[in-house]
Amino acid sequence: MKIFTHLLVSTLAIIIATYIIPGATITLSSAIVLAAVLGAINVFIKPVVKIIALPITILTLGFFSLVINTLFIILASKIVPGFYVSGFWPAFWFSIALSLINAFFNLFQDKD
Repeated sequence: MKIFTHLLVSTLAIIIATYIIPGATITLSSAIVLAAVLGAINVFIKPVVKIIALPITILTLGFFSLVINTLFIILASKIVPGFYVSGFWPAFWFSIALSLINAFFNLFQDKD
């Protein structure tokens, strides 16, 4: 049930972020797939990339993690049909908006 709730919240956050950020488009079914793909990327790929990029992340005081998130959004746009970002900067702002919206929604989730 917790995974379903997280998928639903992520899907809603993706739809809102797409609405806010110019240069990003998505369909409803693609938003669900994108939420699952981003979840898989965050579980399987992101920890490895964060360890490899740790020196540059420390050197940039953590700002390089924004670039990593942006690259994951671009990767997801190549994988998920129906999701499109028009370049690096829309993907950058999309990743920031998605993080902020998810953080807002997580304030209201039960922490059991």
